[in-house]
Amino acid sequence: MTTLPVPLVTIGLLLASNVFMTFAWYGHLKFKTTALVTVIFISWGIAFFEYLLMVPANRIGHGYYSAAELKTIQEVITLSVFAIFSVFYLKEPLMWNHLVGFAFIAAGAFFIFHKWA
Repeated sequence: MTTLPVPLVTIGLLLASNVFMTFAWYGHLKFKTTALVTVIFISWGIAFFEYLLMVPANRIGHGYYSAAELKTIQEVITLSVFAIFSVFYLKEPLMWNHLVGFAFIAAGAFFIFHKWA
C-alpha cells in the first residue's frame, strides 16, 4: 500500500476545507431575508466540516512546509476558491483591480517560497 505525498494530501485537504469555509462565510449572501441568527448557526455547522479538514491539513503539512508556507498556501487557495465562488455562485464579476490585487498576493507567495541564499 502506498501513501500519498504530503504536498498532495495537504493541498487537497486545504482546497476542500476552503470550499466549506467559503460557503460558511459567504453562501448566506444569497439569502438576505433569512434571519441573521439562522445563517450564523448554519454557517457554524458548515464551518465544522471546514475545521475537520483544515486542522489535519495543517498537522500533516507542518514539517514538510513551515507555518508561514502553510498559511500562504491556504491564502492562495482561499482567493482561488473565492474567485470561482464569486463568479459562479454569487454572479459577481471579477474586475481588473481584483485581478491586479490577486497578482500582488501571488507575488507575495513567490517571496514566501523563494529560498534566498
